[in-house]
Amino acid sequence: MAEETQQSIKEGQSRFAVPDGAVLSLLGSRDENLRLAEELLDADVHVRGNEITLSGAPADVAFAERVFSELVTLASRGQAIDQNTVRRTVAMLSANADSSPAEVLSLDIISRRGRTIRPKTLNQKHYVDAIDKNTVVFGIGPAGTGKTYLAMAKAVQALQSKQVNRIILTRPAVEAGERLGYLPGTLYEKIDPYLRPLYDALHDMVDPESIPRLTQAGTIEVAPLAYMRGRAQPIFTPVLTPDGYRPIGSLQVGDLVIGSNGEPTPVLGVYPQGEKDVYRVTAQDGSSTLACGEHLWTVRTASDRRRNKPWRVLETKEMIGNLRAAHARRYELPLLSAPVCLPEREVPMNPYALGLLLGDGCITGSTTPSFSTSDPALAFALQVALEPIAVMRKNQVDYTLNRVKAPGDVVTLENPVTAVMRQLELHGTRSHAKFVPELYLHNSADVRLALLQGLLDSDGGPVTQAGRTCRIQYTTTSERLRDDVVTLVRSLGGVAYWRCRPAEGRKPGMAKGREVGYRHDAYVLDISLPEGVEPFRLKRKREKYHAAGGGGRPMRFIDSIEPAGRTETVCIQVAAQDSLYVTEDYLLTHNTLNDAFIILDEAQNTTPEQMKMFLTRLGFGSKIVVTGDITQVDLPGGQRSGLKVVKDILEGVEDVHFSVLTSQDVVRHRLVGDIVDAYEKWHVEQDTIDQDGRHHGPGARRGNQRRGR
Repeated sequence: MAEETQQSIKEGQSRFAVPDGAVLSLLGSRDENLRLAEELLDADVHVRGNEITLSGAPADVAFAERVFSELVTLASRGQAIDQNTVRRTVAMLSANADSSPAEVLSLDIISRRGRTIRPKTLNQKHYVDAIDKNTVVFGIGPAGTGKTYLAMAKAVQALQSKQVNRIILTRPAVEAGERLGYLPGTLYEKIDPYLRPLYDALHDMVDPESIPRLTQAGTIEVAPLAYMRGRAQPIFTPVLTPDGYRPIGSLQVGDLVIGSNGEPTPVLGVYPQGEKDVYRVTAQDGSSTLACGEHLWTVRTASDRRRNKPWRVLETKEMIGNLRAAHARRYELPLLSAPVCLPEREVPMNPYALGLLLGDGCITGSTTPSFSTSDPALAFALQVALEPIAVMRKNQVDYTLNRVKAPGDVVTLENPVTAVMRQLELHGTRSHAKFVPELYLHNSADVRLALLQGLLDSDGGPVTQAGRTCRIQYTTTSERLRDDVVTLVRSLGGVAYWRCRPAEGRKPGMAKGREVGYRHDAYVLDISLPEGVEPFRLKRKREKYHAAGGGGRPMRFIDSIEPAGRTETVCIQVAAQDSLYVTEDYLLTHNTLNDAFIILDEAQNTTPEQMKMFLTRLGFGSKIVVTGDITQVDLPGGQRSGLKVVKDILEGVEDVHFSVLTSQDVVRHRLVGDIVDAYEKWHVEQDTIDQDGRHHGPGARRGNQRRGR
């Protein structure tokens, strides 16, 4: 406001000048703002040129001076002043003399096409400030108070400033007892009327032409609450825990599962979802799992990776029919950021030695255990790992594994290697029947890596290609060992692809000058391990691998999504920061919502169970705003409103805030506020009438009205 140029000595009079640039905006078209101010203020207002004189009782003059001071501040900032601005300024100062209407009415949230969205009452500003300061905010109040509209504006602001990666808008599809199944039209036609208010608000703030693109990319999701809850997997789906895989349906709150960093993370919630249609999501490397259409997947595209964009979260159904981009697979899945951390278990044989024997060892039991290699360095490494077993050279490539006899030993004592093989149930197995014992397969990362190194040093090796990173290749005739090697690789954060070379039709090999036919199919595995995971111990293989630049970055893409029937499902929430957990084939998936701005509208029509389900979907980096009017509950059958009980449950919980808006905050036609007040007065009168007879609450009164009372 311009500095006061003259203050009358007479008590109860104030005279001040208004800056020239603010006069027209302050007075309004045809002085309509001035006339309204005269009606609302008790002080007399006189304007001459750019000078305003206030006179009357000292308190009235002081109040009027404060009103004009705030209006002049707004006008000086270039903001248009209309009758609503005048009315709200007077109302705010009347309700709270310490408030600053100029600060409230000039707080810009977002602007689009010359239109700026900002709070218009003091309570609305407190509501907007609460959204900034708290993770979960409840906006409770009558229709027209801007609860949803301001929450939507804050969501768009957060998306534009990259505070969140996506906006999720939802509301319960309950209205006067209607059920979706009985409404005409397709599914989207059924739910559209319930979501239309959210779409309308969104169109005011985001370019309508960009909304389909943002929806397709999963940046904006609009869905009924019932469809948000069904992010689930079949109850028999394996989930990795520190004790091995367990069916997801058997998990309980507090159980540990493995997260994307390989570390155990506790289960925070288990939510049965009933029967749902499920799909088999299959990755490029052959790994697959089942999930419902609303299940969440963290994915990124090649474009996301090039532009260094964050991973996006999409539902299963959002990716169906959109899995290719110019013949390339579109969606990359995340991999373990570190090897899975499983408890270390004592093993009867050095894991590296076992890997060598599974590769090039003879453990059939018909002869003394032996090992075949043309590389003396491997024989020496086996000797060190098996000490005190003696690795004795038999010929150019064959070595026997003999027990070192001590004085007084009985000749018939069993060979220690044979004894261990019996213990591990490997004794008597031939090349096509070998496998990795469960004791080694589900052991510490060091044990698993040492075993894999033994397998790769014996039956694997680096394969170089001009202009490309080095591939790791491994070959076996055992189908079971093939699967076990794939499991080892995946548990270390890598990827393994395999192909079969059928025995039938293959050109025979040569042994001692004669042809020897192939009796078993061969499986060739191409392996990629993350940086920091060393695949070889054998010096020549290790040097060749690193000279070619290593194995590059392991990648896994979604290859197909196919319907897989209908079955009982469940979803879980875990405490991991990214909400990811390891399911079958070491695929990473999750059910909670990270880095999202989530708005639940019309929350008075949720049940307490639905409210709990919704709030526990909160992921890291996310924000939730719940809006509703507790006087407009449409739940059928006398069900309790989740919005009515949640305040009693969460009041006082840190980072949860309840904002209450009233009829004074209605920003639609001013008549709406009068209507709200009139209904509130009528309810109070009816309660008083009922109490003259016998006491009835509002719910009982409505029941009496339905019975004809």
